[in-house]
Amino acid sequence: MRSTTAHLALPFFDDVHRDLGRRLADWMRQQHIDESDDRKACKEWVQLLGANQWLRYCVPAGKDGALGGALEKLDSRALVILRETLAFHSPLADFAFAMQGLGSGAITLAGTPAQQAAYLPQVASGAKIAAFALSEPDAGSDAGAMATSAVSAGNGWTVNGSKTWISNGGIADFYVTFTKTDPQAGTRGITAFIVDADSQGLDTSEHIAVMAPHPLATLKFTHCKLPQDAQLGALHGGFKLAMQTLDIFRASVAAAALGMARRALAEAVRFSKERKMFGQTLADFQLTQAKLGEMAALVDAAALLTYRAAWMRDESERLGSGARITAEAAMAKMTATENAQKVIDMALQMHGGLGVKVGTKVESLYRDIRSLRIYEGATEVQQLIIGKAVLQS
Repeated sequence: MRSTTAHLALPFFDDVHRDLGRRLADWMRQQHIDESDDRKACKEWVQLLGANQWLRYCVPAGKDGALGGALEKLDSRALVILRETLAFHSPLADFAFAMQGLGSGAITLAGTPAQQAAYLPQVASGAKIAAFALSEPDAGSDAGAMATSAVSAGNGWTVNGSKTWISNGGIADFYVTFTKTDPQAGTRGITAFIVDADSQGLDTSEHIAVMAPHPLATLKFTHCKLPQDAQLGALHGGFKLAMQTLDIFRASVAAAALGMARRALAEAVRFSKERKMFGQTLADFQLTQAKLGEMAALVDAAALLTYRAAWMRDESERLGSGARITAEAAMAKMTATENAQKVIDMALQMHGGLGVKVGTKVESLYRDIRSLRIYEGATEVQQLIIGKAVLQS
């Protein structure tokens, strides 16, 4: 199955992005990993993506290339191209790549030189697996309600509480963890810490099984001792840091959904041309043609919003304007995930009984896409973000 690269000709992209997209598409067609064990496969994807230089796009280059990145800064368009292409071929490969970026993003944004040197080159090589720990059993969309606490203790910190739905939970080498350092201050009382997986008092053994298998776990902190230099960014600045990190990667979530939608459309086109019925192919029926037309329009609508959000963030970085693209990223994330769900559902319907047979591509895509409408901000949260932006304009 060949992924199209025609969209790389759009004016949102530069030559470096076009070259990246074509190289990755060629490379991914040659990769085959047994994904029956999601935890083992995820580790293998991280190692493979690291060894072949793709994880270098998750971190910046740093001075004289010391941090291991491929580009001077985190580039949203590169992230979008990478995730779209990976998700087209393997949503689990996309997950492995994305979590390296999301899990280390706060270190890129706010880490001290020592923290960046200790973690980012290892993320880029695949030597360390990263994780982002924000959600709690009673604090998902409402981050201000988190209860996990960090209390200053001598020359360090003591953390108590739990985090849940943590991607890479149980396989990560470190967790960027957000805690309450001022229990009465809501989102203004949150501070981030880098918690190594072998920290005393951290238990990551409670794995969570979901409909599209990938590594998830609940983290439990019981008098978990952290050194003073584990603090990441400003005291009580954790919420802003978390939102800045999510802003960078939210458009890339849209890109992952877009890759899955493109794959579903490609599968539907192939199947419709091959499936014989009533003396002709399924593709010969006008109803099939109309459905394919609707699917193609949904894919392109999602693509344009996704690429716009990534381009706007990169332009803001280039110009040093500091402009937030929160609403534009929310539009991309909402539209791409919702449209992908529709496209994949139509592709499955077109396959008939084969569509629900375990092992077919559209069946696995149907399971893979569902979580994207929830994580990194559910569709309803994106609607609120967009609505508030419209009222303020």
